[in-house]
Amino acid sequence: MASFPDTINENDIGKAKFIGELLVPVAPFDQKSGREAWTVAFAPNGSYFAWSQGHRIVRLIPWTKCLKNFSVGHGGEATNALSPRRLSRQNSSEGQVMPQADEPREHTIDCGDIVWGLAFGSSVPEKQSRCVNIEWHRFQFGQDQLLLATGLNNGRIKIWDVYTGKLLLNLMDHTDLVRDLTFAPDGSLMLVSASRDKTLRVWDLKDDGNMVKVLRGHQNWVYCSAFSPDSSTLCSVGAGKAVFLWNMDKLTLIRKLEGHHNDVVSCEFSPDGALLATASYDTRVIVWDHHKATVLLELGHLFPPPSPIFAGGANDRWVRSVSFCPDGRHIASITDDRLVRFWSIEERAPQAVASLSNGLCCAFSAEGSVLAAGTRDGGVHFWACPRSVASLQHICRMTLRRVMASQQVEALAIPTPLRDYLTYKVI
Repeated sequence: MASFPDTINENDIGKAKFIGELLVPVAPFDQKSGREAWTVAFAPNGSYFAWSQGHRIVRLIPWTKCLKNFSVGHGGEATNALSPRRLSRQNSSEGQVMPQADEPREHTIDCGDIVWGLAFGSSVPEKQSRCVNIEWHRFQFGQDQLLLATGLNNGRIKIWDVYTGKLLLNLMDHTDLVRDLTFAPDGSLMLVSASRDKTLRVWDLKDDGNMVKVLRGHQNWVYCSAFSPDSSTLCSVGAGKAVFLWNMDKLTLIRKLEGHHNDVVSCEFSPDGALLATASYDTRVIVWDHHKATVLLELGHLFPPPSPIFAGGANDRWVRSVSFCPDGRHIASITDDRLVRFWSIEERAPQAVASLSNGLCCAFSAEGSVLAAGTRDGGVHFWACPRSVASLQHICRMTLRRVMASQQVEALAIPTPLRDYLTYKVI
C-alpha cells in the first residue's frame, strides 16, 4: 500500500513551507484525552485566529500579530524559512509590547467543557433577521459585530464577543456533544450546529439566539456542516456515509449524495459555490457538482484504492479534514498517514506535502495564503499555501459560477468545450 499512485514520484512533489506553530503548556496530565485541538478557525475579515487548545480553553489571537511573531524572532531579527518561529502560548505576554487601546487583543476563554466546534460569525454584510415582527431584542448587534461560537461536550453552545472576550449567549437544546458549528456568510448571524444527537439545529442570533428549526434526517452522528457562499445551501456530513444537502431558505432537505464507503467527517464548498469537497474515512476526498449530484474528482490517499468492502475498515489513511483555498484552485487534506496534502484541482495530484503527526483539522486563512492545522496535542501548525497566478479563464469561471448554477450554465447557447469548462467537467 502506498500514499501516492505509481505514476507519481514522491520525490517530485514539492514540500510545503512551514512558517510556524502555536504550542500549549505541557503538564503530566496532558497525556490524557481532552487536550486535542479539534477545530481551528479564521475570522472572515482576517482579524483573528482561534483554536481549541484542549482542556476547555479557546485562544483568540489577532492574526496580524500572530504572523508578525512567526516572521520576527527575539530582538527584532527576521527568521528565515528554515527556522520557523515557535510561539508558546504559555507565556504569551513575555517579551511582547502591550497592545494599544484600539488594537485587537488576545483573549483566553474558559468554556467550561471540552470544545469540539468553533465558528466565527460576522454581521458584515448586514442582513435583517428572519424574525421581523418583534421590535425589541436583548442584543442589538452592530454593523461590525464579530462573534465566536463554541460547541461543547455537554451539548451547549456558547456565543462570545470576539473584541471583548465576554460571554453573550448560552444556547441549550442538543442532547449530546456539539461536533461542529458554521455561520451563514451573508451577515445574517444564522448559526447551524451539528451534533452527535443526530440532528442539526438552526439558530438566529439576531433574534437573541432563538432556535429556528431542527433539521432531521441523519441516522447517526453528524460530524460537520458547511454553508455555500451565498448561504442558500447547507451541506451536512456524518457517520454512515451520509452527505446531505439542505435548502436554507425553506429549511428542507434537497437531496443526499452517494459515493463514499465510510463515515464522512468533513465538508466545504468552493469559494464560487460550484464545487463541494467531502472527506471520508474511506481514504478519499470527493469533489462534487452538488447541483447535479455528480462526482467530478476523487482525490485518493491510498493506492491501490481499497475496495468498498475494505474501505469501511480501519487503516492509516483516514482523511480527517478537508479545506478549500479561497483561490478556488487548491484543496488541503489532513490524513492519518502523517501527511498534509495540498492538492491542485487542475493537476488532480498533490502539489505539495508536509509532515504532521496526529493531525485533526485544518483551515485556510481568509486571504488563502496560510493553512492552519490542529493536532491531538493541542498545538497548531502553519504552512504557506502553494501559490501561482490564476489564469484569466479561471477567474472568469469563478465570477460566473458565483451567480449561476450548473443547470443554468448548461442552458446557455455556448460551445460544448466552454460549457464543460464552466461546469468543471474540464477543470
